[in-house]
Amino acid sequence: MQLQIIQGDITKLKVDVIVNAANSSLLGGGGVDGAIHRSAGPELVEECRQIRKTQYPDGLPTGKAVITRGYNLPAKHVIHTVGPVYHREDKPAALLADAYRNSLNVAEENDLKSIAFPAISTGVYGYPLAEAARVVKKVLAEYSFRKIDRLILCFFSSEDKKVAERVFGHD
Repeated sequence: MQLQIIQGDITKLKVDVIVNAANSSLLGGGGVDGAIHRSAGPELVEECRQIRKTQYPDGLPTGKAVITRGYNLPAKHVIHTVGPVYHREDKPAALLADAYRNSLNVAEENDLKSIAFPAISTGVYGYPLAEAARVVKKVLAEYSFRKIDRLILCFFSSEDKKVAERVFGHD
């Protein structure tokens, strides 16, 4: 599996699937979530409404993941996952690991080969970036990749990319 750490706009990446750092409503929000919903178009929110109606009437639980189509995005699909609010959870690392692991599981179950992740929970949810990167590094080291052969960690700022590169030993 090829790992890339990049700075960029996840909504512009041509991969099989991008991961959305969603809130539990699945109906869009700020940051990455809002950008993905705006870029994908109104069909994405409609599909998310159906998921809420049929699978998760109380909202998507923290650490779980669901897949939708990508609509107007270059990515064919979007996997939505809810990361932990850092200061609200007793064990935020376990929940963050679940968000990444469950997203990878959904990608594998759907025969997807390339996936891009944002820095889940590191924005308004307050997860310290270096600590989050260590959780992600551990998940990736332990995960049994079968179909995924390309994984991108996409950071919006160059400073965040540099922190992740240090943690992953890519600097």
